[in-house]
Amino acid sequence: MSDCDTPMLRRASMDFLARREHSAHELKQKLLQKFPNAAESVINLTLDQLKKDNLQSDTRFAESYSRYRKNRGFGFLLIKRELAIRRVALNIVEKYVFPDDDAWVESATRILSKPRNIGAATATGSKEHLKLLRHLRSRGFLARQIDAAVREVASLHPSR
Repeated sequence: MSDCDTPMLRRASMDFLARREHSAHELKQKLLQKFPNAAESVINLTLDQLKKDNLQSDTRFAESYSRYRKNRGFGFLLIKRELAIRRVALNIVEKYVFPDDDAWVESATRILSKPRNIGAATATGSKEHLKLLRHLRSRGFLARQIDAAVREVASLHPSR
């Protein structure tokens, strides 16, 4: 498809955006994959027009993506890294993902409060406890957020 024009690129972009928000970088990658013979300059013009028409917004994408991932139990570091991979500008990321948000501790506490995790969360130093801490770190939680969540779970379940 060598004669790929702007209306065709715009329609394809709108199809992608109708399903979910995309960062400009993600959208560009998808268009390049779908239309490998399209000139990058034409794709860039299409993306610029979508931004001007407020149909594509990295700000909306960052807000939506960070909320979704946070609700799925992922932490600060991981979400920030994922947004950086999607080439969302740091000043936009910092509006929605910041380390002092109380939601991180709440999210980590929810993970620790699952019935299968409570015993391990309160058994400091055990193999299960260390495994659970590694799991939280792999999900992107900071050490201070994990510590606060462990203290919270221990206070809610003192007998364990």
